[in-house]
Amino acid sequence: MIDTRPLRVPTFRRTWIGNGASYFGFQFTAVAVPVQMFAITDSPTWVGLLGVAGLVPLLIFGLWGGAVADAVDRRRLLLTSSVLTWLTTCGLLVQALLGARSGHLLLALTAVQSAGFAISSPARQAIVPRIVPEGMVPAANTLNYTATTAGGVLGPLTAGLIMGIWSTGTGVVVAYALDAVLFAITFWATWRLPSIPPVSFHDAAGDDAAGDVEMPSAGLRGIAVGLKFLVTQPVLLLSFAIDLVAMVFAMPRALFPAVAEEQFGGGSAVGWLYSAIAIGSVLGGLTSGWIGRVRRQGLALVVAVVGWGIAIGLSGLAHQLWLMVLLLAVAGAADLVSAVYRQTIMQTFAPDRLRGRLQGVFTVVVAGGPRLGDLRAGATADLTSVNASWAGGGFAAAGLAVLLAAISPALIRYRPDRDTSGDR
Repeated sequence: MIDTRPLRVPTFRRTWIGNGASYFGFQFTAVAVPVQMFAITDSPTWVGLLGVAGLVPLLIFGLWGGAVADAVDRRRLLLTSSVLTWLTTCGLLVQALLGARSGHLLLALTAVQSAGFAISSPARQAIVPRIVPEGMVPAANTLNYTATTAGGVLGPLTAGLIMGIWSTGTGVVVAYALDAVLFAITFWATWRLPSIPPVSFHDAAGDDAAGDVEMPSAGLRGIAVGLKFLVTQPVLLLSFAIDLVAMVFAMPRALFPAVAEEQFGGGSAVGWLYSAIAIGSVLGGLTSGWIGRVRRQGLALVVAVVGWGIAIGLSGLAHQLWLMVLLLAVAGAADLVSAVYRQTIMQTFAPDRLRGRLQGVFTVVVAGGPRLGDLRAGATADLTSVNASWAGGGFAAAGLAVLLAAISPALIRYRPDRDTSGDR
């Protein structure tokens, strides 16, 4: 079963509860904003623009937020960005209460909220090795991913109930209000964090793995140093590249509406397809006690990505809904395993003074990869067929992951060094 030892650490326990509550609450807003946008504009195009409005700030502020996380006290940065995010949620609530009918306002608030998330996310992930012992980092990451994935399943379902009970106007107000209330738990957990200052110049000079001694910088120079470190470390670079391959080639969610309609007659089928991967991730997390005992973390990451690709490929060939959902759930479990190892390798391989910047790159990859995957899946389906795009993409991802690992075997040889990793 899942390793719960990190929850014995009070600081991590409070952070875990706060993050889980905020992510659960955010799902209400994630459903309410497109619902309100469609009610205002009656246009799917405007709803689609919400994705663009959220992606652009994420790409920009993800990298910058990572640099800032290495240059300032991470607790202070989290508090500041949390206030920004909470005020944006309150802004959504106020405009809904006032009956504003402005698509442009919703786009602007979505962009600001995305910027707040992008600034806070690198720091929130980079603090994990500072608040739990290194040997618990894989378990801590598993707990975090399981909680957020559970929120990704339960949040939309609860939001759907809210929209079904009340009219659209009242439903979005209730959704925004619940998000704002739940986010207060995250603010409380962040407030209780100890000070997490950047490593000192003396520490950086003594343990710089990249050969560059530098004072922490929140500007372009700081971002450049982080990127330079990344491209000179095959283990980290390959872990990012394999994740991009998995998401770009084997993310089939853009095809779910078409498959649900054409193969299963619509109805509840689309809901099962959208939930299947997340359900598999939750079940994978609940049975993940073995993850922290694996020493060949790089090899385990590659195996998990290959498993994801094969499961996605087979699900694209399935003709029964139950089998398709089952295979997508298997893929979701593999995705959780790969995500935990990728995060753990980055957190324990890189020195603390660079973790924020690398976490910023990680945020960009995690956010951008699935969106590029949506574009790839839709375009390929138009040129070939839905099933060819779905199944072919999955098998291609598995093959490319094996090819990358074979060309540069640094990742599959990687083992964490308990004596020198982390804050070395």
